[in-house]
Amino acid sequence: MNLTTPGNTAEPGPLSSPVPGGLVAFVGVGPGDADLLTLRAVELLRRADLVVGAEDEAALVAAHLPAGARVADLTDVETDPGLLISAAAAGHLVVRLCSGDPLLSGRAASQADACAQAGIRLEIVPGVPVATAIPAYAGIPLGADSGAGVRVVHACDISRIGTEEPAGSLVILGAEAGPADIAKTLVAAGWADSVPVAVTWNGATTDQLTVTGHLGTMAADLKAAGVSMLTQHGPALAMVGPAAAHQGLGWYESKPLFGWRVLVPRTKEQAASVSQRLREHGAVPEEVPTIAVEPPRTPQQMERAVRGLVTGRFQWIAFTSANAVRAVREKLEEYGLDARAFAGVKVAAVGEQTAASLAEFGIKPDLVPAGEQSAEGLAAAWPPHDDLLDPINRVLLPRADIATETLVERLTQLGWEAEDVTAYRTVRASPPPAPVREAIKTGGFDAVLFTSSSTVRNLIGIAGKPHAVTVVAVIGPQTARTAAEYGLRVDVTAAQPSVAALVDALAEHGARLREAALAAGEPVRRPSERRRGARRRLR
Repeated sequence: MNLTTPGNTAEPGPLSSPVPGGLVAFVGVGPGDADLLTLRAVELLRRADLVVGAEDEAALVAAHLPAGARVADLTDVETDPGLLISAAAAGHLVVRLCSGDPLLSGRAASQADACAQAGIRLEIVPGVPVATAIPAYAGIPLGADSGAGVRVVHACDISRIGTEEPAGSLVILGAEAGPADIAKTLVAAGWADSVPVAVTWNGATTDQLTVTGHLGTMAADLKAAGVSMLTQHGPALAMVGPAAAHQGLGWYESKPLFGWRVLVPRTKEQAASVSQRLREHGAVPEEVPTIAVEPPRTPQQMERAVRGLVTGRFQWIAFTSANAVRAVREKLEEYGLDARAFAGVKVAAVGEQTAASLAEFGIKPDLVPAGEQSAEGLAAAWPPHDDLLDPINRVLLPRADIATETLVERLTQLGWEAEDVTAYRTVRASPPPAPVREAIKTGGFDAVLFTSSSTVRNLIGIAGKPHAVTVVAVIGPQTARTAAEYGLRVDVTAAQPSVAALVDALAEHGARLREAALAAGEPVRRPSERRRGARRRLR
């Protein structure tokens, strides 16, 4: 994806008669959670030639954009929709991103009018409106009283509301301008001090914060929640009326790892499933590679292994990592081969992530250890060689250059002939950016996940030791021992040696911390907020 900055946007060409393929789609991106994009929005984004939107909106949809899509800043079309018109006239699919729902924005509506007057094909893709989505994420049932209505206004129009309190709910957009002042304005207009009010900042993001109270005590309620000490504010929405007093539906902010910044010392490819599971628990994962994978110094071993695989030299092939799967797959594809090269060969995988990598290649492994997911666990599950059932006794082991000999020794004891091949080399990754290193050392991360002893050693080697407030979660006893050797306090150990169990164990730990704080009548704070001098902030 090529990013273009304001004032540096490449011109799509002069305005001409609309080309049949040209289209401007005004796409609502919802309130801030990427999972709330509609199916139609995703379909258009995947085909887009040009995407126009604010920086945060572009980041929200980046995962869905094709490699060749251009991204232009919203300021390029705020006063002049010419970029939209000329790009569509040249036959391009243009996506204009809109916060919430497109036609609730006056600018988007006027730009759509300009496109229509120029004869450009249009499409309006509704998004989840901010005014209803954020109350839902805050657990506030605006329509709990079916006989009452819901009124939506902007904070700048609050003085025009009048003295009559609504029977239903009042939703106020743009409340970041000053929720205490809004409450004072309503009270001064004649509204009762006792009317419930709730204010939610950064709704539908992992920075969401909701403060509840009453119109007459809003300033004190904000101060008690620490909001008055904030140095940064995000967008806010206020909800006024009986529904704002509803308790018990705060499902989003009560996720066990809500807002936790979790360090995942793995490559982006390896960390995909880990990060997704962390997000489901409300965390904000940050992936920091601790190793880099490089091809073997001499490719001859792998070339002979691939020929042996095709010619029936091996009875088994054992994969001890997703990197090994990737290395073998790339070598096969280099020769124009695919998963059919494994015909007649039994396949073993060290664990669920390696098995998932094989599944992406169209291969279902014959053996995956049910217990410990490591080379030792695979060795324990490996069957002995049987002269009658196994006409060939050779096992292909495509592995890293630093792999241990445990599996080879065990296979030899069981009567197998292991052919150990260097499929890839592992080298220590480059240090992460300075802000990440600083966050690691000073407690900016709430937790770190260690999935092997090497991730402990390599992370400390390239970035330093995690701060004492950071929760350390490890995948098993060996990794725990390595962490202890480096002076780290291990807080969480997975019940089973898998990344899914590791994330779930961290979530259980987070839930216990939350329950303890609530039981003690204390604010629920993340580990990073417990540092001396740390202050809760909204971004």
